[in-house]
Amino acid sequence: QVQLVESGGGLVQPGGSLRLSCAASGFTFSRSAMSWARQAPGKGLEWVSSVYNVVSTYYADSVKGRFTISRDNAENTLYLQMSSLKPEDTAVYYCTLFGCSAGVCSKSNGYWGQGTQVTVSS
Repeated sequence: QVQLVESGGGLVQPGGSLRLSCAASGFTFSRSAMSWARQAPGKGLEWVSSVYNVVSTYYADSVKGRFTISRDNAENTLYLQMSSLKPEDTAVYYCTLFGCSAGVCSKSNGYWGQGTQVTVSS
């Protein structure tokens, strides 16, 4: 069955960096579009970024230029490199297969990991 396991979250100061990982199994990762989404406290689910193959990447305006999505198809792993982090980036970050489409995400769709907490605070 499909499994998605995120890791790499933590507490970081404003302006700092983190790299999130998502280990995938149970499906053909190399042929699958993948996305990152986040949910801040008291807010709804927000699409962050998607990757359709090695070169086709997309970002929400709020993270463009600061976050980089990538994938290692040999290791079945999705990454999100986050730089110049801001307090408003504080959220639980999820990777998802089929959970986001055209910039809209729903946990009723597709498969989701358990999430990893990112807290940006001094």
